[in-house]
This record gives sequence, C-alpha cells and structure tokens, in this order.
Amino acid sequence: MSTITIPDIIPSLKEDCQRLRKAFQGFGTDEKDIIEVLGHRDARNRAEISRCYYMLYNESLIYRLKSELSGDFQRAVILWTEDPSKRDAELAHKALERKKDQDIWVILEIACSSSSDHLIEVRQTYCLLFHSSLEEDIESQFAQQGQLKEFLLRLVSSYRYEGEDVDEQLVKSEANSLFCAIREQRPYHEVIRVLSTRSKAHLNAIFQHYKQEYGISIIEDIECNSGDDKKLSSIIKVAICCLQSPEKHFAQVVNTSIIGLGTDEDSLTRAIVTRAEIDMKLIKEEYKDRYNRTLHDDVVGDTSGYYRDFLLTLLGDK
Repeated sequence: MSTITIPDIIPSLKEDCQRLRKAFQGFGTDEKDIIEVLGHRDARNRAEISRCYYMLYNESLIYRLKSELSGDFQRAVILWTEDPSKRDAELAHKALERKKDQDIWVILEIACSSSSDHLIEVRQTYCLLFHSSLEEDIESQFAQQGQLKEFLLRLVSSYRYEGEDVDEQLVKSEANSLFCAIREQRPYHEVIRVLSTRSKAHLNAIFQHYKQEYGISIIEDIECNSGDDKKLSSIIKVAICCLQSPEKHFAQVVNTSIIGLGTDEDSLTRAIVTRAEIDMKLIKEEYKDRYNRTLHDDVVGDTSGYYRDFLLTLLGDK
C-alpha cells in the first residue's frame, strides 16, 4: 500500500551520501538530487544513509538539510528523513503545545493509526527528547478537561492485540453497551473503555454489528446524540475513523488542508509524509471516490516548486 518507488538496484550507502554531499556543496543546493535520493528510499534505507553520512563527514544529515533547505520543502524533507518514532514524537509534542482541535487529531492519528509496537517506540522517544512522558504532558495540558484527558491518556497507553481473532458474543454485548451509552447520553466512560482497549479487528466487528443491529453507524449515532460535550463527541468520532479506516481520515485531512483560502501545509505534509509508506494507495483511492478528484491534481494545484515535487515523489507520481 506504499506509494514510494525504489530503484531496482539501489546505489551503495556511500554513493548516496556522496551524491547528497555534492548536492549541498555545489553552486547553490541541488534540490532535485536531494529529492531523487531521499524521496526514493524507504525508512530503513534513510536511517542507514543518515548513519553513513555522519560517519563519512562527521556531520548530521538532518542538521545539513536544515541549513540547506527552507520553508515547507525543508519541513517535509526533514520529517521524511527523520526516524519515524522521532518524527511522531515531535509532532505530538508540537500538537500538545498548541492543543487546538485539529492538533488533537495528531495525537489520535499516532495513537489509533499506528501499530502497538510503533506507539511504544514513540512514547519512549518522547521521553528521551522532552524529558517528560507523553502521558505526563497530556495530563498537564488537559488537566481541566476530564473525559477528554482520560480518553487521550488511555489511547496513547494502549497496547492492542493485532490478530484477527474476535469473540462474537463480546462483540454483540459491547455493541449494545455502546448503543445504550450513546442513546442515553451518559458520560462516555464505556465508549472510552472499549475504544482504548479492544483490537482493531474486534472494534471493526463492533462497528459492523452496530450498524446492522441499530440501522445507523456508530459515528452517525454519536452525531445525533452528542449532548452538551460537542468537543469530546467530535474527538471520539475522529478516533473511531482512525481506528476503523485510516484512509478515510487522512483523505479528509488532505482535503481540508487544500480547500478554502490558502493551504494548510503543515497538515498536508503530515498526512503525506506519515502515510506514504503505510497506506497512501488506499488514501489516494478514497480521495478520488469521495471528492471526485485525484490527490495528484489537487497537490499540483495547491503547491509549487520543490515542495510540490517532493510531495508528488512520495505519492509515487514523479
């Protein structure tokens, strides 16, 4: 489901590093060569290039990219080149500093769209980088927002079973308990418990049974019965979408970042960089089905220069 195109014969690490070094040291920076090397290497290759570059030149590749590039292109290339757990830890930290509704989406994406092992790596890296835990900072930033704080804490500390085995009786029981909690507009403790503990296979079975049994999707039901806490209801709906079908969530993120006046480059970059190696093919298909436009065409229409070229490279379109 990745959209990254990698050469059939990959140059040696030394050759890649030498090409990058030459791109930095010529008359002006050769952005095309930087894209050609880094944009066509997977996460393992990029990590090896970073280590080799430091060994050869006693210089951080990330540091050099920061000094050579600028603007949205710089941000996209650096996010792509960084170790994925470091990248996500930094994205989470920045989101917690701002803590607007769409910044909370970043926490939900990391907690709900990642593997359990990757989420643990992100939490470990977060501690190393910021000398506090992700949980501590969520506790601090959302201290006055009881159930939202509880929900985020439980999501980021979850370690989900990733197999396909499902207990059908438990699925029916929990679908009913969620229905009762939502329809009676009770505090969302039961919703939080189920969403933060169950495997994605189990949750998808619940969501499917919910619609079959009650004639409405759980997301639509929450919309109709959100009560007074609209913000928490909205956040729960985003979490469900990330758990159930991440491609739908990220297609929406990309579309929201593009429509209207101006482009939200941070959101656009985040969606493409973080999903290019995971499920970008599905996101592109979902985007075309939902908006009747191609992601390629919308990126071309709303971005420019080397930033546009790099995003198109990650989309497999260049």
